[in-house]
Amino acid sequence: MISLGTLLVSVFTLVQLNCENLFDCRHDSLKNDQEFLPDAYRHWTPSRYWKKLNRIGQEIVACGGEGQQWKLPDVVALCEVENDSVLRDLTRRSLLRTARYEYVMTHSPDLRGIDVALLYSPFTFALIKSHTMRINPPTGMRPTRDILYAKGVRPVGDTLHIFVIHAPSRAGGEANTRPYRVAVAQRLCNAIDSIRREDVAANIIVTGDFNDYGNTPALQLLTQKALTDVSANAKGCNGAKGTYRYQGEWGSLDHVFVSEQLCKKGVSCRIFDAPFLMEDEEKYGGKRPWRTYQGPKYLGGFSDHLPLVVTFNLPIAESKP
Repeated sequence: MISLGTLLVSVFTLVQLNCENLFDCRHDSLKNDQEFLPDAYRHWTPSRYWKKLNRIGQEIVACGGEGQQWKLPDVVALCEVENDSVLRDLTRRSLLRTARYEYVMTHSPDLRGIDVALLYSPFTFALIKSHTMRINPPTGMRPTRDILYAKGVRPVGDTLHIFVIHAPSRAGGEANTRPYRVAVAQRLCNAIDSIRREDVAANIIVTGDFNDYGNTPALQLLTQKALTDVSANAKGCNGAKGTYRYQGEWGSLDHVFVSEQLCKKGVSCRIFDAPFLMEDEEKYGGKRPWRTYQGPKYLGGFSDHLPLVVTFNLPIAESKP
């Protein structure tokens, strides 16, 4: 039988990374950022700041692969970035500057002043619009990070809806803080419903640090919206079984959820655990992410989280025989 045609596809790559406290060295009088100042107990100096920026840039570039197979990631979702100055330094003044990324970010009421951002290559993702979504905190919940929404179109014309989140932490206990993360998930679900009322087959990506492992109530809400956690079984090539390691145990607080339409087109996810991102863990054995700080002790690494790398096989056109 003669084929009617061959479907041509292009690879579209998303990277998700919690940067571990990517703060500048200046005090914002409206935020509790005093620990990341040169004269504070962490001694967060300009030299340490610029080393961190270049390390994050190196990590993002390396997520694109090696040799002739290397390709600059098309979009990068970042958590724990302080402000616009940090993003401008990262995209315009660090070693990442030649990538020519543009970015959008939130300006949240988070007490420490940390936000989320999306870097995007304007050559492969043309931003149509973006906005932030404020969370109405339940009783007892302090102000948290806004959700970032970005809508863009690829050169071949298909539209992507991307949400970036950093859900409330587990500080105070998982059970006690669970309603806070559920509130964020409910806000996301409402936004997804709004998109689908206009386009039932919308291409939707939800990514970030959910501060939740596995099948928790907040994550269940997203799966009930016909979103698939494509990062659920992600592994690294060098032994990482999660994006985060706590007391010697691997787990993934970071997730990528994808709509059914994108899943059908083909998607894969892996943890990027290149050896240069890892260090020996003396207490528990094995390897762990090479982080910037262990408590107040400066280690000079990259982040306490490893990146997720998601590859989408999106159609370009159909080649007729």
